[in-house]
Amino acid sequence: MKKENTEENNLMEKIVSLCKRRGFIFSGSEIYGGFAGTYDWGHFGLALKNNIKQNWWKKFVDSRRDMYGIDAAILMRQEVWQATGHVANFADPLDGKAFNTMLKTQVGAKKDEIAVSYLRPETAQGMFVNFKNTVDAFHPKLPFGMAQIGKAFRNEIAPRDFLFRQREFEQMEIEYFIRAEDWEKYFDYWKDEMLVWMEEVGIDMSKVHELEVVKEDRAHYSSRTIDFEFDYPFGKKELFGLAYRTDFDLKTHKLEYIDEEEGGKMVPHVIEPTFGVDRAFLALILSSYKEDEKDGEVRSYLKFKPSIAPVICAVSPLLKNKPELVEYANTKVFVPLKSEFGRVIWDDNGNIGKRYRRQDEIGTPWCIVVDFDTLTNNTVTVRDRDTGEQERVKVSELISYIKDKLD
Repeated sequence: MKKENTEENNLMEKIVSLCKRRGFIFSGSEIYGGFAGTYDWGHFGLALKNNIKQNWWKKFVDSRRDMYGIDAAILMRQEVWQATGHVANFADPLDGKAFNTMLKTQVGAKKDEIAVSYLRPETAQGMFVNFKNTVDAFHPKLPFGMAQIGKAFRNEIAPRDFLFRQREFEQMEIEYFIRAEDWEKYFDYWKDEMLVWMEEVGIDMSKVHELEVVKEDRAHYSSRTIDFEFDYPFGKKELFGLAYRTDFDLKTHKLEYIDEEEGGKMVPHVIEPTFGVDRAFLALILSSYKEDEKDGEVRSYLKFKPSIAPVICAVSPLLKNKPELVEYANTKVFVPLKSEFGRVIWDDNGNIGKRYRRQDEIGTPWCIVVDFDTLTNNTVTVRDRDTGEQERVKVSELISYIKDKLD
C-alpha cells in the first residue's frame, strides 16, 4: 500500500511539473511566493481549457434547440444570496464553528451593510435571476435550459491538490426547467448526456464512478444528487455533479412561468448538470498522461484526442540555420496549415529529437518536418505522437491528410 501511494504521489508531482515546464499552469503570484488556491493559465493550458469549454458549448448549447446561453454578472445584490440561504448556510466547519466560504466584498464608496456584495460561489443563481428575462425574450416551451460558463469563488479554508480545490475556479453549468412529474426522466437523461460528453472529450471512463449522495450530505435545495467521482492520484473524489433542485430556486425568487400548453401559471422544477472546468482539465491531463520507452529512454507524453489537443501539429525545418529549409517550411507548410487549423505552432528550438520530446509532452498529435528531400520532391515527414512512426506526405495533401486524421 505504501508503495502504491508513493507511485500515485509521484504521478501527481510529474503532472504538476509537466504543466509548469510546458506552459500549461503556473502558480498564482509565483514571483512573490505564490497565493494559495489560485493558478495562472499559460499558453497551452489556456488553449486546452478553451477547447474543453468550446466542446462543451457546442454539444450542450449550439447543437440543441432547447438551450439558451447567458453570461451573468459575477457581482449580484446581497439579497440574492440571502434569499437562497447562502449567507446563512454556505459554510464549512472550522474548529467547531461554521465558517462561511463566500468571499465578501464592498461595492461603491460607502462602507456600510448596503454596500455588501459577494463574489458568486456558484454560477447557478445568475441563471435563476434571469429566468424571467429569458422567458420574456425567447418564449421557450418546457422543457428548456439555460447554460453558462463562468468563474466562481469560494474562500476555501485549505485549498489543495493542485487544481482540485481552489479559491477561484470556473464552472460549466446548466439549469434545465421541466414539469415536476418529468423529473426522473430528465434526471436519467442528463446523467447519460454527462457520461457521453466525458467519454467524447477523452476522460478515462474506467476511472469515473457514480455516487448516490445520501440525504444528509446533499445541498439543502436538492432532492436527489449524483456525484461523478474520478480516481485522482490523491483519491476518489468529485469530478462533476447532477442535482434535482426541485422548484426551490424559482420559488425562492418568486418567479413563475405561464404554461401556454396547459394554461395558467406554474413553477417549473430544475435538473442541474454541473461541470468544473478546472477539474475537467485535471481529469483529462491525468487520463492522457502516458509513459513508454523510446530510443532507450523513458518518454512521457499526453495522449489527447486530436480534436481537444491544444496543438494539432508542429512544423519544423530540419535545420534552422538553412534559409532554404526555413523559407519552405514557413511559406509552404506552416502558413497554409495555420490558416486552415489555427492550432498549429512553429518549433525550431533544439535538435529534432528534443523537439519531438517537447511536442509529446504538450500532446501534439503530429510533428511535420521539412528536410532537404522536401526541396526536391515536395514531401515532408509526418511523425505520429503515439507510435513515433513517420511517413512521407505530399505537401499538397497535408491539409486533407490532417483533416482525415481529425475525423
